[in-house]
Amino acid sequence: MRNLLLSLALLLGLAISPVLAAGIPVEISADTFTVDEGKQQATFSGNVVIKREGMDLTASEVVVLYGKGGQSDIKSLTATGNVKIKTAGQQATGDTATFDPATQTIRLIGNVAVVNAQGTLKGPELVVNLANNTSTFKGSQSGRVTGVFTPK
Repeated sequence: MRNLLLSLALLLGLAISPVLAAGIPVEISADTFTVDEGKQQATFSGNVVIKREGMDLTASEVVVLYGKGGQSDIKSLTATGNVKIKTAGQQATGDTATFDPATQTIRLIGNVAVVNAQGTLKGPELVVNLANNTSTFKGSQSGRVTGVFTPK
């Protein structure tokens, strides 16, 4: 299960970071796309779909903050509202997903669930560190980490 979580996180990171996804196209569609140069922010809203080879991310809204280098200088990406990340073998859901290229950290927050053929993991928060290949489901006062596994 841990390797599958890492695979999912790696695919998410590749999909949302141009530096990591060099040479592989990323398709983005949304009802509305707004760029605010003053805030160095791009916002995709309404039925957002991000597709990259082998991975789909959907959300109500995706906000990308970028630096002075423009779109190739991504500072963070935040997806909110019914976030779903699908790969061929599994699906992860949560209220919010964030990616920080500087720390190589992906966080799924709020009602997180990861489902695949081997089982289901649920918890308030999932943190994936791509730099050191670790995944941590965290409990909180609002809930514990739970899992159901089907041995093969």
